Amino acid sequence: MHVHRGPTGTTQTDAFALQEKRVQVNGETFHVIEQGKGPVVLFCHGFPDTAQTWRSQMLALAQAGYRAVALDMRGFGESYAPADASLYSAIHTVGDLVGLLDALQISSVVVVGHDWGADVAQRAMVMRPDRFRAMVSLSIPFLPRGEVSTWDQLRGQGFGERYYAFAMMKPEADRDFEPAEKTIPSILYWLSGSPPSGTGWDPVDPARHMLRPAPVGITAWADPAYVTHTIRSFTKSGFQTGLNYYRAAQETFDLMPAFKNATIDQPSLYIWGAEDGLCQFFHPTPPTVAELRRLAPGLVDVIRMENAGHWIQHEAASLVNAELIKFLGSLDLQVR
Repeated sequence: MHVHRGPTGTTQTDAFALQEKRVQVNGETFHVIEQGKGPVVLFCHGFPDTAQTWRSQMLALAQAGYRAVALDMRGFGESYAPADASLYSAIHTVGDLVGLLDALQISSVVVVGHDWGADVAQRAMVMRPDRFRAMVSLSIPFLPRGEVSTWDQLRGQGFGERYYAFAMMKPEADRDFEPAEKTIPSILYWLSGSPPSGTGWDPVDPARHMLRPAPVGITAWADPAYVTHTIRSFTKSGFQTGLNYYRAAQETFDLMPAFKNATIDQPSLYIWGAEDGLCQFFHPTPPTVAELRRLAPGLVDVIRMENAGHWIQHEAASLVNAELIKFLGSLDLQVR
């Protein structure tokens, strides 16, 4: 493992034109952005976010000779957003990625995911190794489908009333996230490395929840245009369908016994922020490459970003970009 010190950002330029399009994926419409030419890297975002979260990474990769593709995931932004929570299992979301590759006539990709996007990317690596040949996971470590679901494990450990995700599964949870103009700045601030020590978001401490009023409107590391876009996006779409990822997680477990204990054997990279409350909960002791290789034998490295929290693609953009390019350079990639 190696460690980076201190978050930093990047200044985007117009050196490469960003293409925006609507793509028919398995009969439904998805909003997609693209930048650059070369071997394809597919970006998957989490909650609450959109494809725009990857603008710094997409520009850096385009400048380095790659074709960066990002989509508003199912339920977000301007993409297909069914109301039924059962339509958000990994069977459906991985199907979206495969369908997008088919629509764009791309045979295989390196996939990069953050938050729920990392979970979808991980399932894609397990389910379709022929289409997803390498992966970078941000903020979420890979856990294979085991004998007991993550939710049942947490309940068994006594976190059923405390772990944040259980509240987000409730049918009326979207009301807690309104209005977006207040909650988006709160989520960006409290989940980052910006709050004073001991005050940031804690997934099992209700007093340190993510929706507390933020002391700043826009954190220093955040691009104001990105924050404005995210607020506008969720003001338009609401939060209900994005929250369906939490509600469908048990269904994913129930649908995937064929993948029990399946590992990720393709090359992979895990990057996490040292101040990320979610990472601190899942691995209070920093994980080593050897430990995580038991679950992902192709793991190349584990990179801990100091002084950064959950939003490392923004908080430590330059460092994340450099690690992505380094990882991609280690692969034998051809344009496919």
